[in-house]
Amino acid sequence: MSAESGLSTFRDSDGLWEQHNVADVASIEGWYRNPQLVQNFYNQRRAELKTHEPNKGHFLLKELERLFDVFIITQNVDNFHERAGSSHVLHLHGELTKMKSEKNELLVYETTEDIHMGELAEDGAQLRPDIVWFGEAVPKMEDAIKLSRVADIFLVIGSSLQVYPAASLIDFVPPNAAIFIIDPKPVHATRKNMHFIQKTASEGLQYFLQEITKTSSPK
Repeated sequence: MSAESGLSTFRDSDGLWEQHNVADVASIEGWYRNPQLVQNFYNQRRAELKTHEPNKGHFLLKELERLFDVFIITQNVDNFHERAGSSHVLHLHGELTKMKSEKNELLVYETTEDIHMGELAEDGAQLRPDIVWFGEAVPKMEDAIKLSRVADIFLVIGSSLQVYPAASLIDFVPPNAAIFIIDPKPVHATRKNMHFIQKTASEGLQYFLQEITKTSSPK
């Protein structure tokens, strides 16, 4: 979703994982080894976020709320969905614009600025990015599963369906629900009622909105 906004992505061929060792900047072990390096990495991501805007795809998802109750489950850590006006957004992997206590994940604070070593939460613990790293549990996975289980239409946008546990959400979608996969690259997944739209996020959502409008009336 965010690639069209010009934001650096993680898994594309020229993405952030090509420029950084994942274990160093996106794992709990990396945090324990060199927290300053990790802080710098996410401070850079947060600064980059300020210079980019939501793209057409984000606004099209907001527009879908005219027809449906739309609940977004995202692996992205930016705030573009919120800035585009979407009403219900669940961040599986955390949010760049939040920070939390190193020791108590319930102590979460909003931030748009750099996080520095030595800055402490109210429990006296170091503040860290509110990001789910490799080696950590995904605390909002159960909420995502509950949403998936009651979906009438399930849209998968820009995902290869190879990254777990998020990729497993499709297994919880009701058998009679329609599933749409929007991705310019081929996605290898087979399930009943699965439809492939081989376009970018914005192009695919525009096509989906046009097609669904023909058969749906406003809620």
